[in-house]
Amino acid sequence: MPSVSLLDLLLGRKHVPMIGLDISSSSAKLVELGMSATGEYVLERLASEPFEKGWITDGQIEKFDEVVAAVRKLIDKSGTKTRQVVMAMPQSAVITKRIMLPAGLRDEELELQVESEANQYIPFSLDEVSLDFCVIGPSPTSGGDIEVLIAASRKERVQDRQGLAEAAGLKPVVLDIESHASLLAMGRIVDTLPNEGRDALVALFEIGADTTSLKVLREGEMLYDRDQAFGGSQLTTLISRQYGLSFEEAEHKKLAGDQLEDYESQVLTPFVDSLSQEIGRALQYFFTSTPHHKVNYVMLAGGTATLPGLRERVTDLTGFASMVVNPFDGMKIGSHVKESKVRKESPSYLTACGLAMRRFLQ
Repeated sequence: MPSVSLLDLLLGRKHVPMIGLDISSSSAKLVELGMSATGEYVLERLASEPFEKGWITDGQIEKFDEVVAAVRKLIDKSGTKTRQVVMAMPQSAVITKRIMLPAGLRDEELELQVESEANQYIPFSLDEVSLDFCVIGPSPTSGGDIEVLIAASRKERVQDRQGLAEAAGLKPVVLDIESHASLLAMGRIVDTLPNEGRDALVALFEIGADTTSLKVLREGEMLYDRDQAFGGSQLTTLISRQYGLSFEEAEHKKLAGDQLEDYESQVLTPFVDSLSQEIGRALQYFFTSTPHHKVNYVMLAGGTATLPGLRERVTDLTGFASMVVNPFDGMKIGSHVKESKVRKESPSYLTACGLAMRRFLQ
């Protein structure tokens, strides 16, 4: 899981074209970013392709051929010619640990020290894992030391992601962690807050198909991270039961925005209420398990975040200012991207955007 593109390091080239590819339980999402002559991000490509239920479960690919075919379709749909890709592992598949090491170590010495430290924190043989690290910077608490982030994942989990990319005709050059990618994209959004978000506690809710995660951020650091089993697929299930549809038919109608009889009163409003209450409960759990008793902003991401009335209901229920995340806010929109698609779908591309941004990190 390199922290920068290996290709950039080996060839001495900066900003080699790369796409960000986010693989979730419900879909694949692709983002390609460029940069203007004035240093502004340009959204060059944007596309998604849905998966059928069960193709990916708990981050593991269960239907390899079907997922590969969907990713190939996604690449064709996007029109990108770029084949170098940044992907991510689910947080649950990665062990991370911050450690302190003496400053001034040579690269070989640093690697040996990391391996020695990793043995204490990883419950597997190092032969069974892919291990990587990056130097964060000088230790904030110990003079003469540096802070190092260690990341490790079972080799078979890493190979699954790499194999998927290669089978789809792509060349994986960076393998990140999903939560790190979403935090990278969030950095631009927090910077637009009053006083550039300094000292603000931001509660980010990423509403996935089956899981909603709460991350509490302050000045780029994640103070708290917790998942709960509630997501957009519950709305699909409600539609399926209410109208006698299969899960796939209900999902299609949900995504297409088809108008169904009494949908708003019988399905949408009760679901928005339930989701808002889950968000409120998650915040209360954060308050009771930490010294904090409030947040400054509640931010909603994921495809479900755009449901009519959700943001307003969350604000009413929690009492905190709420907003829907747009990771492309302030970016130029390229000629291959429809602005209407960006407005409608942008909250679901937070992780993919963060992955695509890795192209510009040196």
